[in-house]
Amino acid sequence: MTIEEIYRRFDRIGSCVFATVNGDTPETRVAHFLACDEEGLYFMTMTTKPFYRQLKEGGRVSVCALSASPEIRQTEEGLLEMEPGYFIRVTGDVREVSMEEIRAKNNPAFAYCIEDQQRYPAMTAFVLYRAWGEIFDYDFDMKKRDHKLERERFCFGGHRVEEPGLVITESCTGCGRCMKVCTFKAVRREGNRFVIDGSRCDECGDCWVHCPAGAVRHKGLPGNAPHGGRHEA
Repeated sequence: MTIEEIYRRFDRIGSCVFATVNGDTPETRVAHFLACDEEGLYFMTMTTKPFYRQLKEGGRVSVCALSASPEIRQTEEGLLEMEPGYFIRVTGDVREVSMEEIRAKNNPAFAYCIEDQQRYPAMTAFVLYRAWGEIFDYDFDMKKRDHKLERERFCFGGHRVEEPGLVITESCTGCGRCMKVCTFKAVRREGNRFVIDGSRCDECGDCWVHCPAGAVRHKGLPGNAPHGGRHEA
């Protein structure tokens, strides 16, 4: 994904949660990205705010936004139903950008940044210039497609990403238990063994719990199988 495509997905939602660290304590606030260019994603705060100090001291920010319907229904069976939606998150390194740098861009996309700084002289800009993130597009009730989830990870500025999804190792015996229990339709057969499509995998752990061979590698605690051993049926 390009930086502009990432920005458009955030901008479509508008309000985002920005997280920083204050000492040993995480803190969040609602803000939004104002613009983007080939250098990254831009946002603003005031030099008098704790947010500014935390950005300067830590040099990092994590941002998440959710596009979802507030309506959640309960079926006759007691299950919950929700409309399709997506969330997008990004984490990375930031640096302060002076108004001189902003003006020198001569880019209409930054007109609001310049006007806002004129109204509030303590206002300053930051750019998220090196980052990684993910779009998590869900349709849990499969109203618009035949599977629940589409995940896409991205990065820019030299960052790298870990691909989503759990992994079935060479220890797979081909029993097919993983595919039977996967409600996300993320598991498929390839020859005599099974593989997981990371773009559909929620990393829910059902395959890991039910694999009798302990062949599923997860991303949490060390060990491939529950309790560090093989799960028996």
